[in-house]
Amino acid sequence: MHRILLIDDDPAISELVSINLEMAGYEVHQAPDGIKGQALALQLQPDLIMLDLMLPRVDGFTVCQRLRRDERTTDIPVLMLTALGQTQDKVEGFNAGADDYLTKPFELEEMLARVRALLRRTDRIPQAAKHTEILNYGPLTLIPERFETIWFNQTVKLTHLEFELLHCLLQRHGQTVSPSEILKEVWGYDPDDDIETIRVHVRHLRTKLEPDPRHPQYIKTVYGAGYCLELPNSEETAEAGSSNSAKAE
Repeated sequence: MHRILLIDDDPAISELVSINLEMAGYEVHQAPDGIKGQALALQLQPDLIMLDLMLPRVDGFTVCQRLRRDERTTDIPVLMLTALGQTQDKVEGFNAGADDYLTKPFELEEMLARVRALLRRTDRIPQAAKHTEILNYGPLTLIPERFETIWFNQTVKLTHLEFELLHCLLQRHGQTVSPSEILKEVWGYDPDDDIETIRVHVRHLRTKLEPDPRHPQYIKTVYGAGYCLELPNSEETAEAGSSNSAKAE
């Protein structure tokens, strides 16, 4: 049974959400503020955290940032719940480390769909090596068990979402992948207004992998169509490595 931690200071919403999650077969724990929520997250190690942003004592953005900095909770998926629905609020939430974002008021079926998608994704990724999927090409190798990539011989730690997004692009390297394909494969649902969600996470990936994130060489935007991962093949990678070694000498 999956364990979910709900951090929300509204008793009515907490009760409604908890009852519906329990009816769906989840074990639910509640915390009414950011301090208790962070403590419970460390104690329980839940499979998913549902986190309200407007919390007493410590706000949800700060709680999420703290959870992401702590190695004990860094990989736990976070679904933010908030009445703040502007694009900038979503961007701030994703920058704080959220995996998904649900704006109040929300339909309970939509909430359950988001929960299932997040849990399905985190359950699935470590099994990726057992499938006939592409896990390496040229300078890039994905390590599903640790949500890491080896990138030009350097190990780079990724979040769940960054790993899944890179994995999605790698399966189609050299091809343009549309936003709708990415949202369906990575997030597990088909929202029609969450393109900014993809942009934020592409930006994070570029920060970790591109020499100059403002002028990407590898994760390219195809305007009006989507994103394309363009990687050098093994021979080109070897030549680049030799060239770099010669320069170093």
